Amino acid sequence: MTSAAPMPGEKSPRPVTEVAVGVLVQPDGRYLLAQRPAGKPYEGYWEFPGGKLEIGETVEAALARELHEELGIFVEECHLWHTLEHDYPHAYVRLYFCKVTRWRGEPHGREGQAFSWQGLPVAVSPLLPAAIPVLQLLAAD
Repeated sequence: MTSAAPMPGEKSPRPVTEVAVGVLVQPDGRYLLAQRPAGKPYEGYWEFPGGKLEIGETVEAALARELHEELGIFVEECHLWHTLEHDYPHAYVRLYFCKVTRWRGEPHGREGQAFSWQGLPVAVSPLLPAAIPVLQLLAAD
């Protein structure tokens, strides 16, 4: 879903792409990171999985749909945890990070992407720029 967000000093606002993002948390405190597939901006970078909201969709519904499409899991318990905006060269995004603490099924890359359960600090790189402050917030929790 895309909406207009006024940017200071801009006459026509840059569209905002709204994205639901899952912070899947294992009981041992590890988090799931996925690698962006070939053909997408920032291909090969690691991020928390998720995707764009569709018109009329709630954050939780979008997250459940995206995690099922990407990882083959069914979200059973999640809550909105943090919202962050980031200005990438290809898009201005509003990211709704949800902690996912219960799901059904074993995550597997249904779109050919690699994924990895990571403790803090994470061992994978490079990281998508918007993931860095979120990892810092998780470390401070």
